[in-house]
Amino acid sequence: MLSKKMQSALNQQIAHELYSAYLYLSMASHFEASSLPGFAHWMKKQYEEETGHGMKIYAYVHNRGGHVELEAIGKPPVKFKSPLEVMNQVLEHEKTVTGTIHALYELAIKENDYATQVMLQWFITEQVEEEKTVVDIIEQLKMVGDARAGLMMLDRALGARG
Repeated sequence: MLSKKMQSALNQQIAHELYSAYLYLSMASHFEASSLPGFAHWMKKQYEEETGHGMKIYAYVHNRGGHVELEAIGKPPVKFKSPLEVMNQVLEHEKTVTGTIHALYELAIKENDYATQVMLQWFITEQVEEEKTVVDIIEQLKMVGDARAGLMMLDRALGARG
């Protein structure tokens, strides 16, 4: 059984994950409007992944006998600049999510909630992968610079994400 404090923190994390999904969907819309369908596709995949993360925590709370209370989800930004600036925003956002996961893990340790610690290990590993992937895209965008041909090649590569 989850403590009230852990249940509340997990409910907040569901909101963080769903906000992430909403943010990435907003970024996808920006890329659609910017004629970068590969970047848009990548962001839509991120949207799906973040929604899945929220639902993973949702299921966990219920599996532990808790109750999910959905928090309000803030409105994401709708104006974005260059692909490099957007991906830098993604990296900063993922670092924030990593911080919230780490705070949850610290709470699970304080609460002696071993099951939640195990569940959160998956998210900790996932965040390492998320940040690395975004850093790789940022580095590729830096290499491309202002070269439109390079940007189009990277757009095609991101569009191939399964």
